[in-house]
Formats: sequence, C-alpha cells, structure tokens
Amino acid sequence: MGTLADHIEAYIKQMLRRSEDNSVELSRAQLASDFSCVPSQINYVLATRFTLERGYVVESRRGGGGYIRVAHVQVEDDLTHAVNLLKSIGSQLSERRMENILARLRDIGLISPAQCNLIRGIVQQETGTISQGKDVLRASLVRALLFYIIKSEA
Repeated sequence: MGTLADHIEAYIKQMLRRSEDNSVELSRAQLASDFSCVPSQINYVLATRFTLERGYVVESRRGGGGYIRVAHVQVEDDLTHAVNLLKSIGSQLSERRMENILARLRDIGLISPAQCNLIRGIVQQETGTISQGKDVLRASLVRALLFYIIKSEA
C-alpha cells in the first residue's frame, strides 16, 4: 500500500495512458474531493512527480473555471534525452532534481530500479558526510555514475 501521493500519481498516470494525445485536463478541487485531501496535496504531487525532468509538462489555471493540464512529453531518442538530462545537471544538483532525473531515466528504461537505488545510496552516503557543498558533490557523483552506467550499457 503506497502513500496518498503514490495513489494520486498512479491515478493521473492511468488517465494519461488512457488518453489519445498523452494529456489530460483535471480539476484540482475534484481530485482533492475524490482522494479526500486538501488541494495542496494535489499541488505537491504535481510539483514533485510530474516535472519536466520526469517527462511531464503541467499547465495550471486557477479560479472558478480553473483546470490542470498534464501532458506526457514523448522523446524520439531515449539515449539523446538521457544525455540532455546529464548536461542539464550543471555544477549543483538538489536532492529533488536528482530524484526527478533518476525517476525519468528509470521510467524510460535506461537505468534499472536497482541501479537507481544504488546511485541514491552512494549519493546519500557521500553527501551525508559533509556539511557544506552537498549540491556540488551530488551533481558530480550523479553525473559520473549515470555516465558510467549509460556508457557501459550503450
């Protein structure tokens, strides 16, 4: 049994799979009502699990006729997409962005769940030992580990 956020994410992904154009329009209030939660919980799921790094675009309009449009971005070449994700890391990487990048690469099948957990474990162990510069170290480690995995499997 997952968390409420897991259930909301699964519901939205199921709706996306059923759609013909890989996008859905949702009502934040209706979703909150359906899941017996506050609208901010819906916002949390959208902000953390439906990001561009994970392959989604979210458009939101608030107000009486407001809606949320979630679209799954299709990429032509997964390897090129992975390289672009690696290039986007930059000199610093937050834990949230790292999770989004790992989730996207796992979703498109370029890394396995075990490799994802291994990377996460190594990064947490190494960044946990320092008090400053965690984002810099995280960026360097994730870039190096992903580059090695992608290169060795290509």
